Amino acid sequence: MGKLAMRVSEAGLAFTANEEGFSAVIYDDNGHPAIGYGHDIQPGEIFNPPITKLEAQQLLSQDIATRFEPALNSLVPLECTQNQFDALADFAYNEGVGALAMLLGHGWDQVTNQLPRWRFIHVSGVITEDAGLAARRQREISLFETAPA
Repeated sequence: MGKLAMRVSEAGLAFTANEEGFSAVIYDDNGHPAIGYGHDIQPGEIFNPPITKLEAQQLLSQDIATRFEPALNSLVPLECTQNQFDALADFAYNEGVGALAMLLGHGWDQVTNQLPRWRFIHVSGVITEDAGLAARRQREISLFETAPA
């Protein structure tokens, strides 16, 4: 019998919302227009800012459910806990599904060793360590290592 598909928990959604921060107006997210809790605005999507936190939460839930949960469920092992799933969903939301596949490609036992490597950004063509990303990776590790309640 196969594993039932996991879903990001309410606590996991709140974790990602907190990590992303809220913007009621459209902003530039590394060259992509975004709004709310890091929702990448897709072609044809129209927003009339300001949006509410409730609207932003709905966008976040939809993004996680449609773009990240399927990828996570195809990549994580059977023994994945809810906290691990939530931590990896946050990572994937921030870095993308391709980055998630690369991270997990090192093996399940290497997740907490690999997460800190994803702390760099490009600044004027120079790879630079970002303190905010480094701190976010540490919070993801902490969540990942938290035993189920």
